[in-house]
Amino acid sequence: MNIIKWGIIGCGDVAEVKSGPAFQKVVNSELIAVMRRNSTKAKDFAERHHVPHWYDTIDDIINHPEINALYIATPPSTHLEIAKKCLAAGKFVYLEKPMTIDADEAKELEKLVTKNDKIVIAHYRRNLPAFQKVKELLTSNSIGKVHFADITILQSTTNNVIAKTDNNWRLKPETSGGGYFHDIAPHQIDLMYHYFGDIKNAQGFNTTSQNHKVADIVNGIIEFESGVQFRGIWNFIASDKDVKDECKIYGENGTITFSFYGEKVFLTTSDKTEVFSFENPKHVQQPLIAQTVNYFLGKAENPCKLEDGVQVMKIIDTFTT
Repeated sequence: MNIIKWGIIGCGDVAEVKSGPAFQKVVNSELIAVMRRNSTKAKDFAERHHVPHWYDTIDDIINHPEINALYIATPPSTHLEIAKKCLAAGKFVYLEKPMTIDADEAKELEKLVTKNDKIVIAHYRRNLPAFQKVKELLTSNSIGKVHFADITILQSTTNNVIAKTDNNWRLKPETSGGGYFHDIAPHQIDLMYHYFGDIKNAQGFNTTSQNHKVADIVNGIIEFESGVQFRGIWNFIASDKDVKDECKIYGENGTITFSFYGEKVFLTTSDKTEVFSFENPKHVQQPLIAQTVNYFLGKAENPCKLEDGVQVMKIIDTFTT
């Protein structure tokens, strides 16, 4: 095998810009087919993105003879079932986050994966330049021993950081697993896990408003095995004037501050503040997809392992149940 030939299951809003075109731009990667239950929309996506084949059933795209890898970009409630089918067919899997609807399903999938299977979780922020810079600053001990990290995500009901859909499935727990928190927090918690390592203890609290069946406010704390402490607050019903998106990491000699949706990292020590600016790629998943292709071809390590996704889902459930 010298090229990864992809199929996309669920060519909706995420696949439109964030990920879909990247499969055609990465070296040794080719997008062969897309699938969506609405055949008109599947055909439209394929024609606009110059994809040769389109389908409206999962079995049809899985059984396409050229495809050796599948990107699962459907809502979380379907991830486990589709991943099982893909693995049973001997396909490599690139699985959108959250990897399943809850931690129990994540652990079930983990048990099914054999040593011959290859599966990557789409926590793509790990590979974006700003977050790689944060990792570099931590590794180089730029702020000394890290004491704790603090995340504050305050979004109003008119937020623009979460993709809108026709049926707003992200607010349906039976489909999303738990609302906007389940949609964006996996990226943020994964970065904390990526930066600070194994988790020792975690506890969380949440509030659900009368208008939703999902948590609008989530508050969580984590103790990492490394000794780093974490606290995070996510509020999706904040006033417009209070909107905020910030992570601050406190060390013995300074702080590292950044936004999850920005392209700057601030390093503050006793005598100065340095600002590092970056530009994200147009298709933000492209760097992770490039590494995933190399992993599938046997040229690199897994950039985001299944067990990492399982750890994130455990924290998501701890914070919200």
